[in-house]
Amino acid sequence: MVPWCQKPAALEESYAESVRAVYATGFGGEDPLLNLEVGEQPDPAVSPGWALVRVSAASLNHHDLWTLRGVSSWPLTPPRILGCDAAGRVESLGQATDGAPAVGTRVVVHSVIGCGTCAACRAGSPGLCQRMALLSDPPHGGALAELVAVPAANLVPLPETVGDAAAACLPTAYLTAYHMLFERAGLRPGMSALVQGASGGVATAAVLLAGIAGVEVHVTSRDPAKRRAAEMLGATSSFDPGDRDAARELIRRTDGGVDAVLETVGEATWELSLRAVRPGGTVVVAGATSGPNPKAQLNRVFWRQITIMGSTMGTRVELERLVVLCAAAKLRPLIDRTFPLEQAASAFAVLAAGAQQGKIVVVVTAGSAGAAPS
Repeated sequence: MVPWCQKPAALEESYAESVRAVYATGFGGEDPLLNLEVGEQPDPAVSPGWALVRVSAASLNHHDLWTLRGVSSWPLTPPRILGCDAAGRVESLGQATDGAPAVGTRVVVHSVIGCGTCAACRAGSPGLCQRMALLSDPPHGGALAELVAVPAANLVPLPETVGDAAAACLPTAYLTAYHMLFERAGLRPGMSALVQGASGGVATAAVLLAGIAGVEVHVTSRDPAKRRAAEMLGATSSFDPGDRDAARELIRRTDGGVDAVLETVGEATWELSLRAVRPGGTVVVAGATSGPNPKAQLNRVFWRQITIMGSTMGTRVELERLVVLCAAAKLRPLIDRTFPLEQAASAFAVLAAGAQQGKIVVVVTAGSAGAAPS
């Protein structure tokens, strides 16, 4: 793999041609969505060890909204093409890409990019790299473009039975949920979990994946309609996180508390997470959309011997497993709605409003969304 630190200069190169893309013209402001633009951007160049993918479908994530707000682990300069999740076809391959899928192969992209040289990357865990970035993080281009440059090692071939729209849902939300459920929390058939949130991409992914694995799953939401929808999707029960009786009822239903909590909300749900998990159980944290600094309640943590784990994304091998589940028709990613590239602003407005259940997908290249329905 070509070291990450060699990429900035290479990525500054471009062809004379341009591609249609969704990008940020600035960051922050009272309405960050006003920073969004759909227009022409330079073609990305293909560097040694990398590939160009012609994107058919891309799904939206809160990472994109944070970028528009100017919140990033990396210094942001406009224009910045958005999007972490891409499915499409291999357009071209750079040098030193032996073993990569051939040109024309349908692929989904593992969006985690490490430096390629540190101990974590050498061990196949770029998510633990201190310089880990995602597609759309500087200096990398984003998935919401007709072409995106990615490490060839990040390409996962797609069988014809998995459509591009479904595949585009996997690299962030479904991979995050899979990693939280099975790798970090270690959940197995017959165990139980509480998913904080009921309608977003990670939450719906967790409900579906838990059901496939025989894990009893409960969810929270302040919206009664979203709670009902989650139960229709497979959740055993649902609760208002503001209800003081929610933890007591969860403990009763699970005979002592859930084995694990999947926490992506943060301050608004943290107390419930600590109260609802069983003694010796695990709280897995992968986000903090309502705020990152809740009261820690350390006395509850040590007295009940609760394990608190961080979790970010997942591995390429786990993404391959998700593709296999889709190909076997065991997993069908929940797509709230799709938008053409030119209507990306409307897609982002739905995401920002939290009005979706499941994933929002942008069709980037019309007429090339894959042979299989999603």
